[in-house]
Amino acid sequence: MFTGIIESLGVIHSIQQEGSNIHYDIQAPIANELRIDQSVSHNGVCLTVVQASMDTYRVTAIEETLQKTSLRNWKVGDKVNLERCMAAGGRFDGHIVQGHVDQTGTLERLEEKDGSWLFDFSYDDTLGNITVEKGSITVNGTSLTCFNSEKGRFTVAIIPYTYFHTVFHQLQVGDMVNLEFDIIGKYIQRILKGYA
Repeated sequence: MFTGIIESLGVIHSIQQEGSNIHYDIQAPIANELRIDQSVSHNGVCLTVVQASMDTYRVTAIEETLQKTSLRNWKVGDKVNLERCMAAGGRFDGHIVQGHVDQTGTLERLEEKDGSWLFDFSYDDTLGNITVEKGSITVNGTSLTCFNSEKGRFTVAIIPYTYFHTVFHQLQVGDMVNLEFDIIGKYIQRILKGYA
């Protein structure tokens, strides 16, 4: 389980395809602390460390992950939000994040507001996911509060610290992002709507 509080930024160092899988080598300040088989959230996608060294580590994405997330668009040099799993007994600063991306969204509008930024996102509402006003949403692994919550749309406000210490500072209108909707909301919706 993750909390959506980004620990550090990594940089895509190399990309190698093997069959339908893609291996990503990532340079990161936390690389020397990682071990093989450890789970790390990458822009909200939980991936397993398969190799680790002092300054880089490797993760592998399967075809299912590539089809349902923005990882298929990663390029060498891209920055990535990183978070290790929450330690047992650790502080729970964000909200419950599984690292299982529900779908992608698109940045529709970006506005600077006198020291903070507003990001408007859209997503395909036919997949059944919803947001609620002042509810939790995970965008590229970052725990945020959404507002202007409408069918297939929502807004988040980003403070300077989050803007500069996550990938939000490199997002541009039209960019694809990974979305994980609030797990409690998903359970409630399933109870109410069933599997139809």
